[in-house]
Amino acid sequence: MTRLTPNLFTAALLAFAIAFAPAGAKAFTPQSSDNTIVDVASNAGSFNTLVAAVKAAGLAETLSGEGPFTVFAPTDEAFAKLPAGTIDTLLKPENKDQLVAILTYHVVAGKIMSSDLLSTSSATTVNGKSAPIGLRIGNANVIAADIEASNGVIHVIDTVLLPPSDM
Repeated sequence: MTRLTPNLFTAALLAFAIAFAPAGAKAFTPQSSDNTIVDVASNAGSFNTLVAAVKAAGLAETLSGEGPFTVFAPTDEAFAKLPAGTIDTLLKPENKDQLVAILTYHVVAGKIMSSDLLSTSSATTVNGKSAPIGLRIGNANVIAADIEASNGVIHVIDTVLLPPSDM
């Protein structure tokens, strides 16, 4: 199992503006303060692909652990924008390392709320790669922000982020 711990990674500020979220963006909220990031994503109904990928990558236990983590969570619609067959290929056991690399590129160690995010241009993700941050996260729009969980926070994005060049 891959172990993600906040003290192993640089927690960086991430920048975006909630004002740029598309009209009608769905609000996602945990049902109780005991819900972990994985619980919140599972209960929302809009992250079925992400939750399946997290489980296939062996990261569900870690992302249900102590944290804190900031997760940029692509919706099912974001995964649907990938080329046909991409998800099925990534979910195969022989592609687990690539799946882990992609998923951990969506996670930053530490709890970073939107009110703290307007002062940087990049952040180091849990997979060790730097993600460009501004009014967007890489090439993804934030469509909902500050969805709190017991072990961190989720910011919903409309595009799957891919780590630079080595994928």
